[in-house]
Amino acid sequence: MSRSEPAGDARSAGRAAVLIALAADVVLVITFAAIGRASHDSDVWIGLSQTAWPFLAALGIGWLVTRAWRAPAAPVRTGVGVWAITVGGGMLLRWASGQGAAIPFIVVASLTLLVALVGWRVIVAVVRRVRRR
Repeated sequence: MSRSEPAGDARSAGRAAVLIALAADVVLVITFAAIGRASHDSDVWIGLSQTAWPFLAALGIGWLVTRAWRAPAAPVRTGVGVWAITVGGGMLLRWASGQGAAIPFIVVASLTLLVALVGWRVIVAVVRRVRRR
């Protein structure tokens, strides 16, 4: 066994954690959009991409701005920044594309995405803390 193997394993584990975190964020944003569509429309699938794309684009920007890959599961360092950019950017992109952003929608989206994007990270942090003890 060479010295490079453990580092390679750690890098692979790190990459896996980043991909899992990114996938979780994407799935949660799409789920948010699908639930919103379901509560207003009879067919979720027809307009799902139209509803989700502004938030997915903003999520990508949030990941880049916060450098989320450095600490993908950190609730404050990564989660809060990703959430704020996803909501703010998503609303701006909705407005710019003519989809609108009514105040009640902004409130509901902000709270829902806060629970989703920061919430799973808080759960991971608590589980890690409990396991260390």
